[in-house]
Amino acid sequence: MKKYIVKIFSVVALTGITFFSSCTELYDTSYNEILVDSFEPTTDDVPALVGSAYSSWRGLLMFWNGYWRVNEVGADQIVIPGRPNGWVDGGIYRRIHEHTWTTDDDNVYQTWDRTYSGISTCNRLLFQIESGFVPIEDEDVYSATIAELRALRASYYYVLCDLYGNVPVVTDFDVPEGYLPEQNTRAEVFEFIVTELKESIPYLNRERSSATYGRFNKWAAHTLLAKMYLNAEVYSGTPMWNECIDQCDSVINSGAGYELEANQKNVFITENQNSVEIIFGLAIDDQYTTAWNQFDIHMQTCQPSMQAKYDLSLTPWGGMCAIPQFINTFDPDDSRLSANFMKGQQYSSGGEELLVTMGNLVGDPLNLINEIPDISHSEEIHGYRFEKFEIALGSSNILNNDYPLFRYADILMMKAESMLRTGQEDEAAVLVTSVRERAFKSSPEKATVTGNELLQGSVYDYGLRTESANTSEGGDDIEYGRFLDELAWEFNQEGRRRQDMIRFGVYTTKSFFAHSPNGSYRSIYPIPRGRIETNSNLSQNPGY
Repeated sequence: MKKYIVKIFSVVALTGITFFSSCTELYDTSYNEILVDSFEPTTDDVPALVGSAYSSWRGLLMFWNGYWRVNEVGADQIVIPGRPNGWVDGGIYRRIHEHTWTTDDDNVYQTWDRTYSGISTCNRLLFQIESGFVPIEDEDVYSATIAELRALRASYYYVLCDLYGNVPVVTDFDVPEGYLPEQNTRAEVFEFIVTELKESIPYLNRERSSATYGRFNKWAAHTLLAKMYLNAEVYSGTPMWNECIDQCDSVINSGAGYELEANQKNVFITENQNSVEIIFGLAIDDQYTTAWNQFDIHMQTCQPSMQAKYDLSLTPWGGMCAIPQFINTFDPDDSRLSANFMKGQQYSSGGEELLVTMGNLVGDPLNLINEIPDISHSEEIHGYRFEKFEIALGSSNILNNDYPLFRYADILMMKAESMLRTGQEDEAAVLVTSVRERAFKSSPEKATVTGNELLQGSVYDYGLRTESANTSEGGDDIEYGRFLDELAWEFNQEGRRRQDMIRFGVYTTKSFFAHSPNGSYRSIYPIPRGRIETNSNLSQNPGY
């Protein structure tokens, strides 16, 4: 299973942890400590050393209160309500949903710290290669390695730009004692990322192969650059739709073999490492990526008795579910509804009816319904659960599916959105239709969407839906709202909804479930209070 991935990451675990355990992060007191006494690297060690710089992405994305959670639980598709077995945890998940997080909340710290950890590793490796400590004699290999690390570092800064906006850009590792980085504006961070990618792309590997899988090749960098241009108006104040189209065309015309899977589910199956749709994926294998929260969406969404549905080795915790308003937007014939969500009566792998195990409905059939009474409390039957990523029989708390950060459907939809926003709605509709076709095989006439339809508002019925409030705001007033719906139907559960909502002006302006608008400044996160206290050069983001 994933033999080439296992080989890479087993070596990474040894070299990256044993010899470089002192990870210099931007909130540490020392920024330039390097362990050299016990390790004399050779050219043969370079792939493993570079591989170690990728490991922070997995922790950043999937660990508790990480990038996936802040992007999804604060948006209009996913919620973690109070459950009979808890899921209150001091109110942090409710604060994420209601946009009332504070400068001391765990999610504010975790995404900041983990991202800078990845940046520190990139900076360290760049310093060690450029100083000759890590020897690379071949000039082409040297240039390609430097470019790969710069592109990877840009991807970490992309997260910081997206979440926090105004952050320090640090590229040096060999810095003076007591060094405190200066803060950059969001526009400056944007320009830095764009420049790093543009300068790196000519030297990156063109191949799409097992050797480049899970790494930044040329096409992954083009995809990240397209994402920067797609969000340029948010990040820098200047829209760059044509530039986004150009980057998407680079991937579309690459000849590297990227294409849509005939079945969307093939992107998310357990053995998905050979998917022709994945442009940049995070390699996951429960034999080697063993951290507790490495990839446990199934544990967070499955109700405890559903252990028997998948013969899981551990009992799941059952909290996270879909917001009913979002589920109601789906066409019933859309296979993405039936394939990516668990609903209705649940059964064991042997066909036995599963029952509710706790709360007020103990002993009742475990029949998942599209209702949640309130964010403060719910029963085990409330809310559809998530199954976009295949849950293999016998899984542990860590799924073995690789995580696709960038995939070809995103290239097509980024180009379509940019065309829509530049008056090319009919051309955009052709691309959207191509993505929809695999979701409507039983009713192909529903797959086609027109340019005029993409110009319409959203079908999402926004408004509060709690025990104390029931309001209706609708979505007709959202410019290009139908396209926002298309993004929701295709990319739900992939850790990106917050970014899309912000780009369409909805994240801080619409009510959904228990969330009411709580200030436009909530479109970016605060800088953690403790990081400001240890760096006098940092100023807090407005509103916090």
